[in-house]
Amino acid sequence: MLGGLAAAVIGPQVVIYSQGAVDSAQYAGSFFGLSLLALLALPIIVQLRVPQALSTDTSEPGRALLEIARTPPFAVGALCGVASYGLMAFVMTAAPLAMVGHGHAVNDATLGIQWHVLAMFAPSFFTGGWIERYGKVAMTAFGFVLLAAAGFAALSGVQVVHFWGSLILLGLGWNLSFVGATAIIAGSYRPAERAKVQAANDFLVFTTVALASLSAGYLLAMTSWEVLNQVTLPVVGGVLLVLFIWRNRIVD
Repeated sequence: MLGGLAAAVIGPQVVIYSQGAVDSAQYAGSFFGLSLLALLALPIIVQLRVPQALSTDTSEPGRALLEIARTPPFAVGALCGVASYGLMAFVMTAAPLAMVGHGHAVNDATLGIQWHVLAMFAPSFFTGGWIERYGKVAMTAFGFVLLAAAGFAALSGVQVVHFWGSLILLGLGWNLSFVGATAIIAGSYRPAERAKVQAANDFLVFTTVALASLSAGYLLAMTSWEVLNQVTLPVVGGVLLVLFIWRNRIVD
């Protein structure tokens, strides 16, 4: 979490100060700067010593993955995780392109992403406590309400304040909805089933994220920033409906 907060500040500043370093190729300097940051991280990574995982009691045979996938906690948790992360990646990827396309400076677009990433990670110090106090279903639902608010903020105008406000709400909404979805998933498996359930969930989530990121720029070019945000609203509405219907089948 601390690394995410540091990256939110350092990464955009690298882009701002290095984007014009290579005269023949705009932004090439930013890629070189970010590559240097990756190289600086290597000495730290090679010093990492991951402790051995504690042995898991597997005396009780685990259920088949398809059987687990049919349970409400897994199905709803996976749906929420896929939707929250996919929508966030979809809008975040398109946002800086849309800002520049509407005549805003690259620095403004870069700082917008900085505020977005700060909003993504800063609440993580408190999200666990909020989930314990208010319940994982309630916090997940509130996260999706914030994702909807991000869409409405984006649709309210195309000034810098509208983009930045939308990106901040998008980050906050992602944090609450995705952490809440992860907590719902955690209630769907037994200790012996943990690895395969988490692996299946990660596969679903990050496949969706890859598709959302790859499609965002194309759809922005083919349609508009407004259409992209309009697309997110029915998805959020559908997920909230599912959470409402199945709320009593998910134990907080």
